[in-house]
Amino acid sequence: MKALCWQGKNKLSVESVDDPKILSSGDAILKITRTAICGSDLHLYDGYIPTMEPGDILGHEFMGEVVETGPKVENLKVGDRVVVPFTISCGHCFFCKTQQWSLCDNSNPNAWMAEKLYGFSGSGLFGYSHMLGGYAGGQAQYVRVPFADVGPLKVPQDLNDEQVLFLSDIFPTGYMAAENCDIKIGDVVAVWGCGPVGQFAIRSAFMLGAEKVIAIDRVHERLSMARQAKADIINYAEVDDVVEELKWMTGGRGPDACIDAVGMEAHANTLPGWYDKTKQSLRVAFDRPTVLRQAIQACRKGGTVSIPGVYGGFLDKIPFGAGFAKALTFKMGQTHVHKYLRPLLERIQNGEIDPAFVITHRLPLEEAPNAYQFFRDKQQECIKVVLDPWAQAA
Repeated sequence: MKALCWQGKNKLSVESVDDPKILSSGDAILKITRTAICGSDLHLYDGYIPTMEPGDILGHEFMGEVVETGPKVENLKVGDRVVVPFTISCGHCFFCKTQQWSLCDNSNPNAWMAEKLYGFSGSGLFGYSHMLGGYAGGQAQYVRVPFADVGPLKVPQDLNDEQVLFLSDIFPTGYMAAENCDIKIGDVVAVWGCGPVGQFAIRSAFMLGAEKVIAIDRVHERLSMARQAKADIINYAEVDDVVEELKWMTGGRGPDACIDAVGMEAHANTLPGWYDKTKQSLRVAFDRPTVLRQAIQACRKGGTVSIPGVYGGFLDKIPFGAGFAKALTFKMGQTHVHKYLRPLLERIQNGEIDPAFVITHRLPLEEAPNAYQFFRDKQQECIKVVLDPWAQAA
């Protein structure tokens, strides 16, 4: 089969590799019909996530058709059309039973690696380093899905792939980020980052009752898409101080909740931002936490800081004293995708949202290496790339 393989920092290639095989009685094999490039894939592309190896297959946003099942799979049959959560969960451990699916105790065979860095391991993830399981990803023609009775969601035939593909990650991720804000009717929510997750966080905040959402970015097409959702806008490249701008827009009180949808590769035109970028480029730091600092400083007293943006290591110069003094609540973590699959599918079926709005580029898998570059560099007005593994390159 054809698959997109990581070969090193900023180096990807589409290769012919062995088809996946059933390795456990609970596995299923999917023929991928659509897959996508996620913003967190760029952290792999840029070399900031450890334990990647040349030849690793990327991709954690995908869906497809079941072509084979293990003997103990009961909920799926050959021919079923499914979307698959990017988090891999066993369904039986303490965390799965308490709906904390991304913290599964049993799905990461390399848990010892994560434990060395983080103390404990979360769930395994598709296509996201050996530290998180070493599972082959879905930017390929086929993929093996472990615990196939637990994760995959059957897709109604009246919905097309593009309407449901993002249930695999970014729609639940944006929704959980907003839900973590404990939004009350009339609240003001600030969202840093108007990439795909930020776009879903904006719309989810409105769904959950926010009166005003303030979207912060510097890329015009992303701000334009946020404006289409009725968000107010801050172009951080055009203001002197984002925190002061947010105070002005909220009558001096600050947003009730702040969502960091950027994470470890934040951009900034300030001295702390240049400091972060220098440290990260010298590999003396994993992360550039500019946005997190701003969110902590901007959030109103007693408010919530929600963090769906990925961070990889130890953060420098975080104003934790401000968080303590203002009695802030922090909520963060990998998305418990399984928890949100059916409720968000219902919202799609009811016409509340069509997740395909975020797609700007549709390409064959063969063009993925180039797409990673222009997606990262914010060229061609790219916000979201969807890949067809079976389409022929032009």
